Amino acid sequence: MPGEGEVASNGHVTVHLDEPPQVVSLGVGIHGTARRRDVFRLPDMWQLHLYRYAAELSFQGSSYAIRPGRVSLIPPGVQVQFLYRGRSEHLYAHLRMSGSGHSHRVPVMQEAGAETPQLTELLSQAVAAWPDTPARATADVWAALWRIARLGVTTAAGGPHAAVAKAQAYIASNLASPLTVPDVARAAGVSHNHLTRLFRAETGDTVVAHIRRRRLERARHLLRESTLSIPTVAASVGIADLQAFNKACRREFGASPRAVRAGH
Repeated sequence: MPGEGEVASNGHVTVHLDEPPQVVSLGVGIHGTARRRDVFRLPDMWQLHLYRYAAELSFQGSSYAIRPGRVSLIPPGVQVQFLYRGRSEHLYAHLRMSGSGHSHRVPVMQEAGAETPQLTELLSQAVAAWPDTPARATADVWAALWRIARLGVTTAAGGPHAAVAKAQAYIASNLASPLTVPDVARAAGVSHNHLTRLFRAETGDTVVAHIRRRRLERARHLLRESTLSIPTVAASVGIADLQAFNKACRREFGASPRAVRAGH
């Protein structure tokens, strides 16, 4: 198996994310204005790019189509060639990564899909923070790398299907808001019916049941570990009606919210 910094024949690299990266440079790269072709390499740094244009990337005898919403992670020491079609703008980070810890196999080039807005926000925040607060910028880049590492996770790799993982992440981030299955499916980039089938196959549960369980798990944590009022706890998990919240707690925990707070 190729090690970190080596590209496998199937276009994957190995990264280790247990420790934060060492970010060397961040910014918005603008290319294709003076010339349509760039050839270069970074001897000891990874290249992370989030693209906003169409072009072509090639190295080591392989070519990869660049399109808006695609992200690439190129290892150190690899000579790359970019062929542009005009003015081309991308967010980039040049960084060093640890070679120890749990390994992740990541495609050199992949679609960010529903993660594109989050990745754009993280990397844009990192660029803005970089001159004055590099630690904050590093945290944002690290978070982006974890999201990128999860983009290619499928059932064949031993983890949840990518659409299910995206759906679960969307649900976890929006528990206080109204959640419908069509909304979750759109966030996951699949149809309502397809998500329903995937969710049942992956988890043995329905999307609605998963939402309910996650809401009540968070509610139990807040009831037991915080001094937030019961109405505030209910609203924070998307159940503003106190009678409905009481019924949900009794159904899930066999106890009222007050009793759950008391540890019963």
